[in-house]
Amino acid sequence: MKVSAQKRTPGNAVILIKAGRLPGVVYNKETNIPVSLELREFDKAFRSQGTASIINLDIDGDEHDVLVKAVQMDKRRRQPRHVDFFAVTANQPVDVYVPLEFVGDPVGAKEGGQVDVQRREVHIRILPRFIPNHLEVDVSGLAINDSLHLSDIISQLPPQAEVLDDPEEAVIAILPPRVEEPAEPVEAAEPEVIGDEGEGDEAERDAE
Repeated sequence: MKVSAQKRTPGNAVILIKAGRLPGVVYNKETNIPVSLELREFDKAFRSQGTASIINLDIDGDEHDVLVKAVQMDKRRRQPRHVDFFAVTANQPVDVYVPLEFVGDPVGAKEGGQVDVQRREVHIRILPRFIPNHLEVDVSGLAINDSLHLSDIISQLPPQAEVLDDPEEAVIAILPPRVEEPAEPVEAAEPEVIGDEGEGDEAERDAE
């Protein structure tokens, strides 16, 4: 996907944001270029490509293949305020997080089991041209008490990928249905006695 950007003067971030542009930087070991781009164009590209897909960033006519490495967010407005792009080199491996896309309805979930998703991405090192957009994980066969680990799905990655996570890490599990504990019975309250029991007994004896 191609996105247009322009070089910018460092320190003008506030002015750019007010004008609807997103400040950022393109970097690697040999490069550090402050840039700005249309916020709407970046938002569209980021929603489509995420952090695991190459973006072709055109900086004033000079094209760079980049990955989104970090996005600083305005928590109040919930919109990007700054983006870091990593400029990739064709023959240099990069570390990326590939999203996991779960497909199918687990058998165990239909039986009342609880779906427990423990990972939504896998960390790999790979040459840029082999980066997968996502990894599809079929969970339809999972019954209650079943689980999948990274070791069960990494065979779907390109053979050039080096997995940087522990293969034994769990990805998703189907837990047994929650059992509500019965409420504890409420004991009947003892009747309240007014006065001293001993005096009452003595009064009864006097009446006799």
